[in-house]
Amino acid sequence: MSAVGETQQHRDYSGAIYGSVLAASVVAGTSPGEDFASPAELAILLIATGLVFWLAHVYAELFGGSIHGPHRMAWVNVRHIAAEEWPIAAAGVPPTLAALAGVIFGLSDVNTSWLCLIVSIVGMTAWAVAAAMAANVGGHLIFLSGLIALSFGAVIIVLKVSLAH
Repeated sequence: MSAVGETQQHRDYSGAIYGSVLAASVVAGTSPGEDFASPAELAILLIATGLVFWLAHVYAELFGGSIHGPHRMAWVNVRHIAAEEWPIAAAGVPPTLAALAGVIFGLSDVNTSWLCLIVSIVGMTAWAVAAAMAANVGGHLIFLSGLIALSFGAVIIVLKVSLAH
């Protein structure tokens, strides 16, 4: 018996893109107004939210995905799906490190929050560009992919700023 998707030779960037959007949303949602989350709170929320969404994706794939029958819970499938979905959680690591950098460099909670948001959006954009490049599409589609990711980030920033007022 082989693991689901074992024959795939391409890398799936969707989890990293999704995880970066999730991280940006966590930062924006926890620090919309004048009461910005502390760097420690941001770090904990980013890691915890990423892990919960990762587990939810693993669960959803195991019970509602393409694997059917009693073998769906075979350890090889569970491991494969957990690894395949891991980028959702891993995408929260760079903004978490940014939160810790904010503490190390003595940034205010406000500036640390913005740093985390920028790191999340840069990560999302980088993953989108990497996905387009891996798909061997033309340069204009690589640019468009990055632009769309930046647009998602812009929407999150607009919502954050709007909620602050």
